[in-house]
Amino acid sequence: MMDIAVIGSNMVDLISYITDMPKIGETREAPDFEIGCGGKGANQAVAAAKLGADVMMVSKVGDDLFAGNTVDNLRRCGVDTRYVERISGVSSGVAPIFVDRDSHNRILIIKGANNYLMPADIDRAAEQLKTCRLFILQLEIPLPTVYHAIDFARRHHVPVMLNPAPASRELDMRYACQCDFFMPNETELEILTGMPADSEEHILQAGRTLLSQGLKNLIITLGHRGSVWMTGDSVHRVAPVAVNAVDTSGAGDAFIGSFARYYVADGDVRRAMTYASAYAAYSVRGKGTQRSYPDASQFQDFLATLTQE
Repeated sequence: MMDIAVIGSNMVDLISYITDMPKIGETREAPDFEIGCGGKGANQAVAAAKLGADVMMVSKVGDDLFAGNTVDNLRRCGVDTRYVERISGVSSGVAPIFVDRDSHNRILIIKGANNYLMPADIDRAAEQLKTCRLFILQLEIPLPTVYHAIDFARRHHVPVMLNPAPASRELDMRYACQCDFFMPNETELEILTGMPADSEEHILQAGRTLLSQGLKNLIITLGHRGSVWMTGDSVHRVAPVAVNAVDTSGAGDAFIGSFARYYVADGDVRRAMTYASAYAAYSVRGKGTQRSYPDASQFQDFLATLTQE
């Protein structure tokens, strides 16, 4: 039996560290550049696997020079890659990321091979997927594949966590309401509801709008402001862990992957959120996405420093 199946995307992160974004027609020098392994699905899978969960991934890579490194990296991080398949004649997904002096990021994605992850790929992995205790989904793959995964999970009584990122108003909320957890950040919350999310009052109002459509558990990640778990009749807040942020890229994925690992362990949502908040905080202290995620031993050492403060 597997703990977690991530059905979703992988990307190659092309990270430029900048002082200011250039204006139209302007050329600027940037102080640093890195290439890393990313993508929301792969990030979440790696976070959970580094913390000791048994994780499989259903995903697609292209036939370019990035593909082999992506698959090898997933394996090194402990992710089962038997259903990560190459697509001939297609590029791998890439994500140009721009990180400014305040550690804020702007991200573009070119889905590439991720656009070729089809419902049939879920069916091919069916026997393994049936054994999983949790599915994690995002929106960097075709929506019909997301919907098929949700239908599959419901038929086989597997809980589903849906991260609606990148947010799309085309998302059919009837499918979202079949998921056990719906986990946007505040920007995605704004896009999905058309409502502001610039204060706690507005965030709760927007959250209630989503819950009124039939969502079971809504967890909103708020960056340096922590996170909030909303149900039809309750609101629970989890405080952030204060650190000196260097790069916030992938912090939301770190939260989701680590939340999944701790949630499948004992079903305690608030405990999982508390650990996830600390794990995301650890990740923003270093550059990049997956490379900034600690393994279980490193994370335990970090938690020990927090209890000493």
